Amino acid sequence: MRTKSLKKNKINVVTLGCSKNVYDSEVLMGQLRANNKEVAHEEEGNVVVINTCGFIANAKEESVNTILDYVQRKEAGHVDKVFVTGCLSERYKPDLEKEIPNVDAYFGTTDLPNLLKALGADYKHELIGERLTTTPKNYAYLKIAEGCDRPCSFCAIPLMRGKHRSTPIEDLVKEAEKLAANGVKELILIAQDLTYYGLDLYKKRNLAELLQALAQVEGIEWIRLHYAFPTGFPMDVLEVMRDEPKICNYIDIPLQHISDNILKSMRRGTTQAKTTKLLQDFRTAVPEMAIRTTLIVGYPGETEEDFETLKQWVQEMRFERLGCFTYSHEENTHAYQLEDDVPEDVKQERANAIMEIQSQISWELNQEKIGKTFRCIIDRKEGNHFIGRTEFDSPDVDNEVLIDATKHYVKIGDFTNIKITDASDYDLFGEPV
Repeated sequence: MRTKSLKKNKINVVTLGCSKNVYDSEVLMGQLRANNKEVAHEEEGNVVVINTCGFIANAKEESVNTILDYVQRKEAGHVDKVFVTGCLSERYKPDLEKEIPNVDAYFGTTDLPNLLKALGADYKHELIGERLTTTPKNYAYLKIAEGCDRPCSFCAIPLMRGKHRSTPIEDLVKEAEKLAANGVKELILIAQDLTYYGLDLYKKRNLAELLQALAQVEGIEWIRLHYAFPTGFPMDVLEVMRDEPKICNYIDIPLQHISDNILKSMRRGTTQAKTTKLLQDFRTAVPEMAIRTTLIVGYPGETEEDFETLKQWVQEMRFERLGCFTYSHEENTHAYQLEDDVPEDVKQERANAIMEIQSQISWELNQEKIGKTFRCIIDRKEGNHFIGRTEFDSPDVDNEVLIDATKHYVKIGDFTNIKITDASDYDLFGEPV
């Protein structure tokens, strides 16, 4: 007769997708740890929780492949249980249950209490801000809101994350204090849309007030803004950025396109003239600001003329940072009713052309940094280099500063003044001064 195993479960959390998913995984792990569960992030474990992404085709494919991989491990007896959570399972739960039935249970994006229950844990309401961070100890993501009210035609996020819901300022300050007490020095503010922050709770856009409150937190030295929406941008944020040294002169503002025809079809609520003026206002208010944006090429109906307009504009605007994606035709979005009429190879050619322009701009801007000294935070050591960032660079997506570890020593997690001695398209090289 087989007796029940008394071995202790180790829960392995696997995170796919964006920084908002990283944050959700950290909250899940904090809850599990508070329930005295053994938990790890992307290591070995006999119980696996996969936090999926369902945003665009590539991300969905990666999520499905990861689920299938762990299901195979389960069938081979290497893993006891597989649970799936996050955006893909919020969006496609009935399909997934049918296609991959060997998963123990599927949970959506707001199902944390039920997921914990399945893992033999209780949801603890009192754990505001308790997380097991998975990033290097010097920085952490701070999710200030969930969901999105914007009607963008190409985007499936409202289907997966629901309506915009801001987290109260006092809760975010408490969370920031706990992170600072654990050695975090840089907060990266994330949401589907930062600029909408506070409208639901305070009946006004309240990002500037939140930034002022977070800047008071002792131990936090940098606060960085990610995912600001251009329409209705609260201009008082620029004053806080200019006057408060802790707010990095940096903003991530996904603009997606610039041709008026495409912006209208995308339901972005803006025009080329308005967007260009907004960016000029940014640069007038905070001349040092590094602006990061993302663009989509190959959207339904994008003509050669629309694309030429975009190319010309990218050359003129000289963004400090830019990423470019090919359009993904997503069911249940408004744009799904349109014909996905730009061939895949043309989409890819257009994305490559934009990135070629950007890499030249990035090289030119980086050459201007040679000989200058920047305050950098040191994230990690890789091979023979310590790797840091300036305030104008976010982790994983922007420039890195490489310091030769065979000649110099800098402490990981600390701020150090680095003189830039050389530069390439996307890397800076320097030495401590």
